[in-house]
Amino acid sequence: MTGRPAAGAVGSSGPAGPVGPSGPVGAVDVQPAPGATPPRVPLARRAAAEFLGTGVLVAVVVGSGIQATELSDDVGVQLLANSLATVFGLGVLILVLGPVSGAHFNPVVTLAEWWTARRGGPGVTAREVAAYVPAQVAGAIGGAVLADAMFGRALVTWSTHDRSAGHLLVGEVVATAGLVLVIFGLARAGRLAYAPVAVASYIGAAYWFTSSTSFANPAVTVGRAFSDTFAGIEPASVPGFVAMQLIGGVVGLVVVALVFGPRGDSSPS
Repeated sequence: MTGRPAAGAVGSSGPAGPVGPSGPVGAVDVQPAPGATPPRVPLARRAAAEFLGTGVLVAVVVGSGIQATELSDDVGVQLLANSLATVFGLGVLILVLGPVSGAHFNPVVTLAEWWTARRGGPGVTAREVAAYVPAQVAGAIGGAVLADAMFGRALVTWSTHDRSAGHLLVGEVVATAGLVLVIFGLARAGRLAYAPVAVASYIGAAYWFTSSTSFANPAVTVGRAFSDTFAGIEPASVPGFVAMQLIGGVVGLVVVALVFGPRGDSSPS
């Protein structure tokens, strides 16, 4: 999520008010929507927000997974605890850091915004992509290490959780496409103010309706490989997940175009 939508994504705010991928929303005196990005936040601060947000998100995912397995042997209860913690954590992170970076926390969202910008909409530049994506990946790794440290585990233990099955890869395409549809659909509909609730709610639902439990995020996927816990993923499974997430991002943008039509057809005025 940067100066426009995000993985918890929201839009950017310029002199004329909040701006999403579809254009300006609101008037000069309207306060920016949650997650909207002020136009002059230095790139270093935005990258720091992406590092912090992605790191805390992974710490929430991995830490709650560790806690859940220590408190219950029931896999259903473990997944419920893990998904609830992620929903609440993600929603808060979007609200807090959205005004700084747009709260992407996700390379797929950042790349989707870059593509949107190339097509004539607001979005991130190649220079911003080059700052955001490494910050997201580094933050995700740091978050996994932090979670392990909090629970007294070895700081880095490669996950042995094999997630290479074909049906899991299909699940990642679906989960990521849905995430992109939610974020960019909200932007096209002029409803980015609802992004913190909508994006977090979607991720919580996707935990349960996708076979892969909805990683839907290349940076988070890499980070979760560094922890051999409930939420981990074997390093050998990471390339397949990331590839399917990128494909899902493309599918999501295609669906947005099909549902909302060419840019301008359903843009808020």
